[in-house]
Amino acid sequence: MITSPARNKWVTAMARYIVALVLLAIFAGPAFAQQKKEDTPMQADEKRKKAEAEKIDKQYDAIMRKNSDTSAAPVRSDPWQNMRGADDSKNKR
Repeated sequence: MITSPARNKWVTAMARYIVALVLLAIFAGPAFAQQKKEDTPMQADEKRKKAEAEKIDKQYDAIMRKNSDTSAAPVRSDPWQNMRGADDSKNKR
């Protein structure tokens, strides 16, 4: 089959454009891959839950510090205090 020179030039030019586009895509791909992607809804929900858990932990720690400072010595209670007589002692057995 005989091809005309004009058709041959068109095919050569089109091949060059295709090769140039492929090379551009190859070089531009890693640059676009480095961009920060937005979080998916699951990732955003996970971050929100983590922030809430940290907030609750901080509140808990603050309350525990406050309570531990106010009660230096624990108060002992004797549940059988009213059941014993007046002269019961540990020495009698």
